[in-house]
Amino acid sequence: MITVTEKAAREIKRVFESQGKPDGLLRVYVSGGGCSGLSYGMAIEDDTEEGDQVFTENGVQIVVDPKSYMYIAGAKIDWATDQLMGGGFKIENPNAARSCGCGHSFQPAEGAEEAPAAAGCGSCPSASM
Repeated sequence: MITVTEKAAREIKRVFESQGKPDGLLRVYVSGGGCSGLSYGMAIEDDTEEGDQVFTENGVQIVVDPKSYMYIAGAKIDWATDQLMGGGFKIENPNAARSCGCGHSFQPAEGAEEAPAAAGCGSCPSASM
């Protein structure tokens, strides 16, 4: 399961409304890159894809592809306003052995041998929609 705090859910719904997709789905995924090997990503989706895990938390539907799910199962998405450049999504991932200082990439505890090599802090994408 992926959980979403009430603060994060409010922000996600605000973004969905601003994008004209009030009934959108939040796709959460991981991809190769970032300081620690894997980076978090989020996107607004209209539909699920075959094999997706689907969760509803605080009124937000979350979809995760099977490969990403093995790296982020049990994660919690929060909205933090104490970040250097203002607010942003923060992912607390119990599967991360270590995380980048910016919090947008991680090294998985299990399956680390399958994760791409780290690329350095300048390559961290922001985990925004």
